[in-house]
Amino acid sequence: MSRNKNFKILIVDDEIEYQNVVSLILSEEGYTVETCSNGREALKMLKVRNIDLLITDLRMPEMGGFELIDKVKESSAETSIVVMTAYASVESAINAMHCGAEDYYLKSNNLEELIIIVARIAKMAQLEKRASIFANQHGGADIFLDTKNNEYARLLEMCRRTASTDINILLLGESGVGKEIFANYIHKSSDRSKEPFVPVNCQTYAEGMIESELFGHEKGSFTGAIEKRIGRFEEANYGTLFLDEVGDLHLPTQVKLLRALETKSIERVGSNKQIDLDIRLISATNKNLNDAIDDKKFREDLLYRINTLTITVPPLRHRKEDLDGLISFFINKIETDQKKKIRKIDDDVMKFLKEYDYPGNIRELKNILERMIALSRDGRITLNELFKPQENTKLMRDKMINSMDGESLREARSKFEEEYIAQLLNKYNNDMNKCADALKITKRQLWNKVNQYGLEKK
Repeated sequence: MSRNKNFKILIVDDEIEYQNVVSLILSEEGYTVETCSNGREALKMLKVRNIDLLITDLRMPEMGGFELIDKVKESSAETSIVVMTAYASVESAINAMHCGAEDYYLKSNNLEELIIIVARIAKMAQLEKRASIFANQHGGADIFLDTKNNEYARLLEMCRRTASTDINILLLGESGVGKEIFANYIHKSSDRSKEPFVPVNCQTYAEGMIESELFGHEKGSFTGAIEKRIGRFEEANYGTLFLDEVGDLHLPTQVKLLRALETKSIERVGSNKQIDLDIRLISATNKNLNDAIDDKKFREDLLYRINTLTITVPPLRHRKEDLDGLISFFINKIETDQKKKIRKIDDDVMKFLKEYDYPGNIRELKNILERMIALSRDGRITLNELFKPQENTKLMRDKMINSMDGESLREARSKFEEEYIAQLLNKYNNDMNKCADALKITKRQLWNKVNQYGLEKK
């Protein structure tokens, strides 16, 4: 099924022949299209159908386009509107936009411009749905930005100060610390806040698919390209593009990303037409990109482009003073989602929740609470709900209290490395030369590690 099928369009035009042409073209683009010939019929249809976009002529008998726009805005405020006019003057179309229309189209035999207008509005609707999903998933996201930790507060202030600029920002931090929440906060604090915020997880796409996802493609440009597709760069135009796990991009895609940032333009796959861009780029990774450069897996010139400013988001274990608020927030949200009410949490459970180091960070905290509440009985949570029943309870408790439960080798090694470097810095009174010698690494590599783990302020 076409990915546009869920976007429903109603075309209103008393010129039946032209109406049929527009309907056919937009149907071929994959949209669900309905038609009618006058405003009164359109209003009746809007009462019984969920229409995403109304495309209407301005000059029609019985009810003109301006009257129709007014009534639609009163009764179906969420429906977007595009006006069509066959007249050379665009003054009336612009007046219609002042009344609430999203855009206008001068009627002609070339419908490419209308296709682009519709695609843009459909994309915006899709992004608004994503934003709604994001808000539900992170409902009350302000709780993640409300902190008692001085270092975390300093980072938030840095985000606020830089939001008004267009500098490219690189967010570093472990998996699950909330880098996307930081990126969204920067976007919402910026002058671009009313434009799209488009997140892309680079880790989830195969090498052959990521370029189409980012840059879009033309119909027939490769096997399976059955329709033209607008990429995430175009979706984010005038707004913010968030590239999560940017360190997982393959080298050929890195080259195209670098070119897009240098030229402020892209070309869709299968096209040589340049599309100008005006975006703010925020990238994120849990990898050490300097190590990736040394391993020839990441381009050094691209790193310079994406990290005009680097912000390291601290792990949850470094701001445990925020745990009370996060635990309360998640419990309230999960109670609503699971339709359960928690009346008592045993003291030893709360002690564990506050002392555990959360290698999976905020994401792990949420998962633990979801499991506990799902398994709870009679509104009470005990230690039994913390552990999987098929495993030896004592062993599992010991592992979790020592912050090793569920850790991959990379996570365990990373945690050990952080703690070991912190101990050496303390031992040598922050003498970087002595620490580097003890670790048998270069001073530059040590600096990278210190920045990666946020140890410079400890």
